[in-house]
Amino acid sequence: MLTIRPIRTDADYEAALRTIEELFDAAPGTPQGDMLDVLTILVEDYESQRDPIPFPDPIEAILYHLASRDLSRQDLEPYFESRTQVDEVLNRQRPLSLDMIRKLHLGLGIAADVLIQPYPITKAAA
Repeated sequence: MLTIRPIRTDADYEAALRTIEELFDAAPGTPQGDMLDVLTILVEDYESQRDPIPFPDPIEAILYHLASRDLSRQDLEPYFESRTQVDEVLNRQRPLSLDMIRKLHLGLGIAADVLIQPYPITKAAA
């Protein structure tokens, strides 16, 4: 039986992936299934440390949230002071305020960690 240990190197990582492939069809609740579960967790942890996934741009995250839930810009109005603010934020002419971030997080479930990320603001057309 394979001894499970932390994944510290790329060689450890590759060996764990090979073992996961061998155990892929293991039944849950069996020793092989348990090993598969533990190795999967170790591999996910190693991958997240080695290649962390950056947060998306806040505006792109809001737009994705709208599109994936078949919502419109009008559906954002309760989280902003006005329709104008919705347009200014989504057109990158105004930054999200802390109050907006809180409302979007609580009301729509968009991760606050995503919304607080810096993003470019453009000047409004004069």
